[in-house]
Amino acid sequence: MNKIKLVLALFAFSTTVLAQDVTNNKFGKGLYNVIAKDSSYSMKFAFRIQSLYTGEWNVNDKNGVSSEGSRFLIRRARLKFGGFAFSPKLKYKLELGLSNKDLGKVGDRNNNAPKMILDAVVKWNFYKNFTLWAGQTKLPGNRERVVSSANLQFVDRSKLNSNFNIDRDMGGQLRHYFKIGKNFLIKEIISVSQGEGRNVVQDNLGGYQYTSRLEVLPFGNFESKGDYIGSSVKRESTPKLSIGGTYDLNGRAVKTKSNQGSYMTNITGIDVNGDDIEGYFETDITTIFADMMFKYGGFSLMGEYAFRSAQQDSVTNIDGTKTGEVVSVGKGANLQMGYMFKNNWEVAGRYTLTEWNKDITGIDAQTQYTFGLSKFFKGHKLKVQSDVTYSTIEDSPDSQLIFRLQFDLHF
Repeated sequence: MNKIKLVLALFAFSTTVLAQDVTNNKFGKGLYNVIAKDSSYSMKFAFRIQSLYTGEWNVNDKNGVSSEGSRFLIRRARLKFGGFAFSPKLKYKLELGLSNKDLGKVGDRNNNAPKMILDAVVKWNFYKNFTLWAGQTKLPGNRERVVSSANLQFVDRSKLNSNFNIDRDMGGQLRHYFKIGKNFLIKEIISVSQGEGRNVVQDNLGGYQYTSRLEVLPFGNFESKGDYIGSSVKRESTPKLSIGGTYDLNGRAVKTKSNQGSYMTNITGIDVNGDDIEGYFETDITTIFADMMFKYGGFSLMGEYAFRSAQQDSVTNIDGTKTGEVVSVGKGANLQMGYMFKNNWEVAGRYTLTEWNKDITGIDAQTQYTFGLSKFFKGHKLKVQSDVTYSTIEDSPDSQLIFRLQFDLHF
């Protein structure tokens, strides 16, 4: 009921502001932009939707091709608010997810509530090139995850991202940048967060998560923040390159994928009645990312490498017996490139490898080859994307063929 009330309130608000004069607005710049008469605050409101069709087929060496099903889905439906408060140096962002996929699964530690809030963060540029972020937002992890889902080169992110990313969390980030010479740019980010992902409402378990990231842009900034936008929607007149690396330590982590995955439970003792006492298993988990983005003209190239290890791979009870649950340790690589023609059609290809530590996880390596074809009517704000993926699993006679078609509208 509270969810419905919130959505209705937001709809009423948007209807009110849209009833005002917005003739100076342009498509893709938000539904409503306002700056207070005394310049004490600003606000921009926008929404976006993604409608997705997916068809899947099993490809067997002996039995040929057979259908595994198909579905239509509202992949994402989101409301976005942003602007500044009191001073342009104090910015804020609020993003809400309304689709079932956005809301995700919930559990006791989420207070059995929908995970509606994606971003709720304040950004304070308190001194020169130093900016402090506080709230819930994406951690400075792998590049593909930080790229907005509205600005992806393919219909969705790669398997490397879904298996290794550190996503969103609650905490603080300190960001800084400086130049060497005219163009050489270096960016640094340090983050401290809760370590359990977004929208957790109870006391912190285990320790905290510490993330540091360094980026080097030898030829200066990309146009319109293009180092975090898929495809060459803004054609760089000169070559642009960004190289980044992230080191993440989740101390005493309680989830199988650092701050993602499922909670690791075990038996921590015996009570006075002789019954088992259940608790959460803790171990230090380290995740390392290396990535790059290169663009020139209509050509774009992005590559990523991920590696995850744990102080203790297998979950054990207090007596040392294994529960059967393990940390998702392993490595992965993703390489994708595309070319944007002048008529705003783009062809793109992607290679993805996820290779778990099989001795620990028991999971075979997976390889995916993806070909994408997209039409951009107004950059990423209005586009139709399609891709075909051929997925194989090591030592398996079965492979999978996946076709996806998606429409994206972003005001």
